[in-house]
Amino acid sequence: MKEFEPFTTAVVANGEVPSSELSIRLLRKMKRVICCDGALQKLLSINIIPDVVVGDGDSMNGELLNGHTIPYYPDKSEEYNDLQKALKYCTAKGYDNILLMGCGGLREDHFIANLSIMAMYSEKVHLTMLTEHGLFNVLRGSSTFCSLPGLQVSVFARSSHTKLTFTGLKYPVNDRSFKWLWEGSLNEAVGEEFIVEASDDEPVVVYRALQL
Repeated sequence: MKEFEPFTTAVVANGEVPSSELSIRLLRKMKRVICCDGALQKLLSINIIPDVVVGDGDSMNGELLNGHTIPYYPDKSEEYNDLQKALKYCTAKGYDNILLMGCGGLREDHFIANLSIMAMYSEKVHLTMLTEHGLFNVLRGSSTFCSLPGLQVSVFARSSHTKLTFTGLKYPVNDRSFKWLWEGSLNEAVGEEFIVEASDDEPVVVYRALQL
């Protein structure tokens, strides 16, 4: 997919193993793969050798590194989870255009936290989260998204003060704020692109279901 061409770095968290043909293909084309320590065994199980492992080591069997020359970057901070530690590592290295993978599929509380982390770090770097079922992007202001007719779309605003406008969706919205997260969900694209506009710089998360 043309949309993934800018991405050069993948960060893989310890959630559902990336297993779709798209996920494997993207991992193999990345310039670098940063692995949260708990995901190391999962990546090795699909024959992906990461370029670096980041974390506190609590979720990793050190024997997994035997036989591999994979650098390990320890971060013992108790303030951050491993996804944050991996993103801290990436920002310190100056990496941009980062694809987040392995962030969902297991514990729902971790997944919600990971979405919030993506929104927070999107102030610094360009991030997209790819799960086995869809794509999550964060916008501030206005963005145009690639789509297909019938593509399932949901939009979630962090702030109830943010006014949203949807163009190119089955259920259009014009300068409307949502009190609850569900109010912008379960929409549908009608063409090959749609636009989401926000009235301020508060983060807005846009979900598109994958059509593989």
